[in-house]
Amino acid sequence: MADSLQRFIFEHAPIRGEMVQLTATWQAVTERHDYPAPLRQVLGELMAAGALLAATLKFNGTLILQLHGNGPVKLIVVECSSDHAMRATAKWDGDIPEGNLRELLGSGRFAISLVPESGQQSYQGVVDLDADSIAAALEHYMATSEQIATRIWLACDEQRSAGLLLQKLPERESADADAWPRAEHLAATIKSAELLGLEPQQLLHRLFHEEDLRLFEPHPVYFRCSCSRDRVVGMLRLLGLDEVRSVIAERGEVEVHCEFCNRRYAFDAVDSEAIFAADIAAAAAGTRH
Repeated sequence: MADSLQRFIFEHAPIRGEMVQLTATWQAVTERHDYPAPLRQVLGELMAAGALLAATLKFNGTLILQLHGNGPVKLIVVECSSDHAMRATAKWDGDIPEGNLRELLGSGRFAISLVPESGQQSYQGVVDLDADSIAAALEHYMATSEQIATRIWLACDEQRSAGLLLQKLPERESADADAWPRAEHLAATIKSAELLGLEPQQLLHRLFHEEDLRLFEPHPVYFRCSCSRDRVVGMLRLLGLDEVRSVIAERGEVEVHCEFCNRRYAFDAVDSEAIFAADIAAAAAGTRH
């Protein structure tokens, strides 16, 4: 079963939906870090949610979901681009007990950022983290920040994460006043095993076979990290030559690990001098004058 995002709409009601299943993408994240089981569950659900929400982007760019807390789990970040490339990471401290979202993160906040590629101004919405699950937190966010009625169902196991999203479109009227509560009721019968195991077309038929649905072509979803050696070089230039030389003198090299893909970047004394060659030459020229 390939990683995919399946869009659909109700033909005669102002309701849209998405279903996503992540296998290779999910495993690409978990094989790079040894996340404790309770954290892995939340991370997988947030990845599925990120893919669902990114499908609603109306521009080329990236959706970033961030959970910040003061509990055992300190941070969870999921990024999904408009072309459905994903990456994710998390930070925690000590043992992670079994528990709901509130127990894992404690008091915290939930932020959603929209970052256009075009250089236009980014947008960030932040709400207090006051929910027991990722789905409940996102439904609360969409209701309070976006004023869009949204229902989300999420599931995750060792092999796969998956999600289903329904949204009531506010700009369309419907002669069927019961369409939205009926769609909610039908979707609420979903089981985690079905969400994880059934093909999207099978599951949507099981849930909504008496409704008139239009399914669009599924979009592939995949893991991709945007880190690069050039980006790390840019970070080192911001630190400055003196700071980089100091680190190399102490440790023999500057080492940077990407928190998302765990790729290692190393720079020795020769590398660092090459990075700052233009600055060193300019400083030497100024000294001669």
